[in-house]
Amino acid sequence: MALFHLLPTKMVNNRIVVLCTFCLTILTGHTAAEWFNHGGDLNNRRSAPAELKINPITAPRLSLKWRFVAGFDISATPTVANGVVYFPSWNGNVYAVRADNGALIWKQNIGAVTGLPPPPMSNVTVSRASPTVAGDLLIVSIYGPAYVMAVIRLTGQLVWLTRLDPLPLGVVTASGTYFLGAYYVGVASLENTRPSSPCCTFRGSLVKLDARTGTILWQTYTIPDNGGQLGGYSGASIWGSSPAIDVLRQLVYVGTGQLYNAPAEVQRCQAALSNQTTPPIDINPCIGPEVHYDSIIAFDINSGQIKWATRLSGYDVFNFACLIPNNPDCPVGPNIDADFGEAPMLLSIVSNGRKRDVAVAVQKSGFAWALDRDNGQVVWFQKAGPGSNEGGGIWGAATDGIRVYTNIVNGARQPFTLAPSTQTTTSGGWVALDANTGQILWTTANPSNETAPGPVTIVNNAILFAGSVAPNGPFYAMDARTGQIIWSYNTGATIYGGASASYGCVFVGNGYSVNLAKLFHPTWTQGDSVFAFCV
Repeated sequence: MALFHLLPTKMVNNRIVVLCTFCLTILTGHTAAEWFNHGGDLNNRRSAPAELKINPITAPRLSLKWRFVAGFDISATPTVANGVVYFPSWNGNVYAVRADNGALIWKQNIGAVTGLPPPPMSNVTVSRASPTVAGDLLIVSIYGPAYVMAVIRLTGQLVWLTRLDPLPLGVVTASGTYFLGAYYVGVASLENTRPSSPCCTFRGSLVKLDARTGTILWQTYTIPDNGGQLGGYSGASIWGSSPAIDVLRQLVYVGTGQLYNAPAEVQRCQAALSNQTTPPIDINPCIGPEVHYDSIIAFDINSGQIKWATRLSGYDVFNFACLIPNNPDCPVGPNIDADFGEAPMLLSIVSNGRKRDVAVAVQKSGFAWALDRDNGQVVWFQKAGPGSNEGGGIWGAATDGIRVYTNIVNGARQPFTLAPSTQTTTSGGWVALDANTGQILWTTANPSNETAPGPVTIVNNAILFAGSVAPNGPFYAMDARTGQIIWSYNTGATIYGGASASYGCVFVGNGYSVNLAKLFHPTWTQGDSVFAFCV
């Protein structure tokens, strides 16, 4: 039985959309002045191909044009449209500033305008995701409770507020995607982060809303209904990046996380297998086919029905109880925590002599995957680097259609071979793969000898940008052909988020001293600003 729920709040008319080449350019491509959400556009490529001012000649001359001081950490990729840069801060505000000089246009406090309480481990109500440009509206994901809100882009005035999950620990950590009057976004939870509590009942879902009113049009869950009771399947959240939309196929693609818990009979089955996992592309015999954890899923944009889902790990049940050695509350293992912390990117490649339209994503396991967009079949896969419960790839790869670029966090500090060389590092780094084959073209270690959890950004098919979580906040530009670092700037605080590019500038925020970073990464530092580096 398909795991979708078509809500009766509004009838959705199916209609034939006639698209011409010009329309496709408008819907899926960039101009040099637009970065609409976390992924940049409908394809979720984190790419600015039309930003021609930034190139191998000019990139080494990038300089700081302006700095906007918000006062606290900024970890979301800034959104850019019509000469305005939009971003949230962990101080609870959302900001709109001028792209040319950083002057404040407006700021809005999320807690004050919505009346929502702060999420756990925080004293303010915040957004941690890139706002989504939706015509004259700006749609903002709220970290917890699981709401999204829309404000008028010109003023920040609240238009609507919609709850996406009833559980108190529900959150929206992903940025949404806007298309033809609708807004698509995934729902996640902090329920699995409570090792002292019985776990769990949350189910991940993808939601389509009317962008004008906030009305939920459909909501499709990633795992079977557990009746809100402990003892069933839980987890499979949708928490990173922004959904990718295939205009011609009328499909929306996302990636999902691990299971938080599984039924007792499933755990008994797994224990009988001596807690052995299966290879990533083999189906675990203990878990049914409609349990879509660690998966890439394609949904019909009109009905919300799942067209296909490809699970890309073996058995994977993990919650924070598993971080405590010999904890009896940890489910039967292995507890590999091999989420997809990003939605796939949409591109076309040549494979075995023919064109293939593929969805490409990188997993916390360190594997990069290219799947056929029509049926979810694996076209190629590649181990890009070490995996761990922090990654592997996380928050957002990038592509220019020629190469696929990803971070490798290497949170466990494993030996990381800088393929195609034989040199190794224990830091994180960045990897470029041939988009057609998955072959590793180059690997660059993080020169600050830190992990690399932030997403990457490709500009003009030529320059790759990435930040470092080092305390002084280095921001790097690399030659996309070779991985050579050709420019850097120390922002003064940890960079955990990604960059956007527009108007001959690259915009990035600094600081990540909040949330679980306080517990697991005490050397990461507090920041306060968004920077504009321009040519």
